[in-house]
Amino acid sequence: MATRRTTMRSSTGTKLYAVRDESGKFKDIQTYKRAHSADLRQKSQAEKEETQGPIEKKVRKAAKDAVKTVKRSVRGAVATMTRVAKQAVGRASAPQPAKKTAARGAAAKAGAKSAATKTAKSVPRKAARKAAAKKA
Repeated sequence: MATRRTTMRSSTGTKLYAVRDESGKFKDIQTYKRAHSADLRQKSQAEKEETQGPIEKKVRKAAKDAVKTVKRSVRGAVATMTRVAKQAVGRASAPQPAKKTAARGAAAKAGAKSAATKTAKSVPRKAARKAAAKKA
């Protein structure tokens, strides 16, 4: 939406454009030369539509749609990677569950007991064999 501008002259005689806010104070002051040339560089929507052919309109629309699609897919990929990274950090920093450590401890104890019972059982057998060997 175009804002209404007031024309005035500076003390040196240069023509100025002044934009005022709601209270009447100057919001922006530009030289007429710069503001007018900027206005001429811009095209209105009607002029843009006149210069564009039907093919250009289709190409522009297709390009805009493609950009939207890429933006959406990139957002989805970034969200997925963020979620996966958070899960990996959570797994790495969280202690192991008690079940696994308890099972490992029980297995180690059972292994120690079985080794002790093997040696305890084998000692009487050896003694019995030696005694049988001496008798024979």
